[in-house]
Amino acid sequence: QEQLVESGGDSVQPGGSLRLSCAASGSGFSGNAMGWYRQAPGKQRELVAIISGDGSTNYADSAKGRFAISRDNAKNTVYLQMNNLKPEDTAVYYCYARRGVITWYDYWGQGTRVTVSS
Repeated sequence: QEQLVESGGDSVQPGGSLRLSCAASGSGFSGNAMGWYRQAPGKQRELVAIISGDGSTNYADSAKGRFAISRDNAKNTVYLQMNNLKPEDTAVYYCYARRGVITWYDYWGQGTRVTVSS
């Protein structure tokens, strides 16, 4: 039974940096996408960054130039390096991972909180 566990969320000042980590348990993740979403209070969950099994990446416009997603398939882990954080980055960040080959299953972590305040 697969699950995702996030870590690295914290409270920082604007301009600070954080590195989020998410480890997936189980098999079948390496060839598929992993990523990060976030949800602010009263807002819809939105995509921040995603990385494919082959290493290609995609970012939300708000994250481009500031955030970097990476993965370590040997550890079933995805990372999000966040630099130059802004107050509008404040949200709960959720790890996402897709598992499978013929049939896909999507998994979500419980979330890690990021607070950026002046």
